[in-house]
Parts: sequence; C-alpha cells; structure tokens
Amino acid sequence: MPRFLFLTLLLFTRLALGQVAPVGNNPAAGKYAMVRGVKLYYEAYGTGAPLLLLHGNGGSSKDFQKTVPYFAKHYRVLALDSRAHGKSVDRTDSLSFEMMADDCAALLTQLRLDSAYVLGWSDGGITALVLAQRHPGKVKRLAATGANLWPDSTALTPDLWQQMKRGYQEGRTQTFTDPTRRNDWKVFLLDWRHPHISPASLAKVKAPAFIIAGDRDVIRAEHTVAIYQNLPRAWLWIVPNSGHATLHEHADEFNRQVDEFFRAKSVPVPAR
Repeated sequence: MPRFLFLTLLLFTRLALGQVAPVGNNPAAGKYAMVRGVKLYYEAYGTGAPLLLLHGNGGSSKDFQKTVPYFAKHYRVLALDSRAHGKSVDRTDSLSFEMMADDCAALLTQLRLDSAYVLGWSDGGITALVLAQRHPGKVKRLAATGANLWPDSTALTPDLWQQMKRGYQEGRTQTFTDPTRRNDWKVFLLDWRHPHISPASLAKVKAPAFIIAGDRDVIRAEHTVAIYQNLPRAWLWIVPNSGHATLHEHADEFNRQVDEFFRAKSVPVPAR
C-alpha cells in the first residue's frame, strides 16, 4: 500500500476512534522541506489563510497542542520545528534569530505563500518580530507572547537571569563531543547571546502586532510595554494570573483573543 494512502487511512481510523495523533508527532500532517541548507520539519493542518506557529527555546511544534485544533478550523496552520529544534535537522555550528527568521521567509516562499499570519511564543515571538523586520512582505499580522528584545536583567526577571548566568558558567568550559549535547548548548547560547533588537528598529515592523505577556511572566512587564509602545500599530495584552506559558495556561481565551486580533479591521497606534 502506498505510504500516503496508509497514513491517510491511519488518520481517518484515529479520528473515528477519537484518537488523533499529537501535534509535533503526526505522520499524516508532518512534512520536511530543505530550506537554506537545513532540513526543516513542519506539520500542516486545516485550510484558509496561512498561519505560521513558532515555538520557544528548546521546544518544538509539540508546544501547540492547545493552539492547532482551534485555528485549524479557519486557517491553514503551519506548525514549524525551528532549526536545531524538534525534528528539524541542523548540522551548522551557529544559531541566531536572523537565521531562523530567514528560514521562515524561505519556507513560505517554497510553499508558494506570499505571506502569512504569524504567532510566536517566547523565542518564537522574537523570531516573529525579526521576520517582520527583515521580510515585511511575508507577515500579514503577528502575535508575540513572552518575547524580549535583548538578553539581560533589564528585560528578564532576576531569577531567570541568574539561572541563565549559572548555566553559562557551568557550560562555557566544557567540550561537547556528543552531538545532542552540543546542539543543546548551541540552543542555550541563542538566548544567552541574542537577540539584539533596539526599540527604535521596531519602526521597521509594518505589520500590525499583538504583544502579549503574563502578569507573572519571566519577561519584565515594563519591557513588554516598551515593545508595544515602539511598534507602529499594535495591541497589548498583559494576561492576568499567568506566567510565561500564556497560550497553555489560558488556552481558550488566548486563542479567541489572537483570532480576534487577526480578524480585526483596524489596529490603533499605541500611546507613546
């Protein structure tokens, strides 16, 4: 039996039994694309306007278990494993948000998509902002939750910053021979060394943006507000009783609010 037919029958059988393969590990939805020398893994769901989902540091498309079912009803959802994450195969030595943003733009081009809505969590939110800066035509609108512009104690909470400093001190003198540990260190260094986005440079973001964070987020509230204030057109939502995982802790409301933003006819200019 051809592989495609087998996977289709498997998916229908699971649906009939109420068993749907989890996001991030769904053979019927998973695909690979060779993009800029990296074998990127993504899963595609639904039909409609394209929506690109971008996960956080050390995560994968699995992080969108509570996101995909909602948006797949009205969007063509593309849940991506960023380079060096999940099932994506990346044998390069370096990693930056600029590289990941360029990957996103190239993937959309390869899929013959002029542009997409973008929803990013944590590092994914940073990538969404950088994508909108470097490839403005590729982003219809973006929602970013738990994003930061630079890596230090003015952007991150003291606990997280101290934890990262300890992680760097413990790892900087080690020699990583195991490929998995070497990749994990590369992923850690991404957040230790990056990003470096000036507030003024956010003026380059022409797409309307929805800036989100929990009121107990690991990103300082004043930093999130500064991101919002420096964007040309933006909404701001500080989610009550929430930490960094706003899209998990308040999934139903989060999905509705982001969808409302994507569908809104206009986005006001932030108060300066």
